[in-house]
Amino acid sequence: MDTPTTHTRRFTVAEDDTAVAVGSGSLRVLGTPRLIAWLEMVTCEAVAPSLPPGGTSVGTRIAVEHLAPSAVGQVVEVQASTAYVDGRLHRFTVAARNVVGDAPGKVVASGEITRVVVDAEKFMAKLA
Repeated sequence: MDTPTTHTRRFTVAEDDTAVAVGSGSLRVLGTPRLIAWLEMVTCEAVAPSLPPGGTSVGTRIAVEHLAPSAVGQVVEVQASTAYVDGRLHRFTVAARNVVGDAPGKVVASGEITRVVVDAEKFMAKLA
C-alpha cells in the first residue's frame, strides 16, 4: 500500500462552517457540507504522497453519517484511514470526533470515502 495508513487533522468550527452559513440548515452548528469537505480534505492529503507526477485524485463515492453536533469554537479531529487500495482506486474509512481537552471525544461522523487517481491534464481535457 503506497498511501499512509492514517491521516489526521484538527479543525476549529467557525461561523463560516455552520449550517446556517453553508445553507444546510438554520442552526449555528457545524454544517454537514463543511464536515464532508473536511473529511474529503484529509483523504486528499492521505493519498497525495503516492500521486505520480501530474496526478491528482477525484472523489467518486461518499457515504457518511453525521451523528452529533459540534458548536462554534469546538475543535473537531478528522481522520482518514486507508481501507483498500487497488491500482488507482483508494478507499478510506473516515471519522470525526469532537476534541475534549487534548483527546478525541464523542464521534461526530463516520463513513467511507473513495477516491480515484487521475492524470490532471487528461481529466480536464475531457471537459473541453
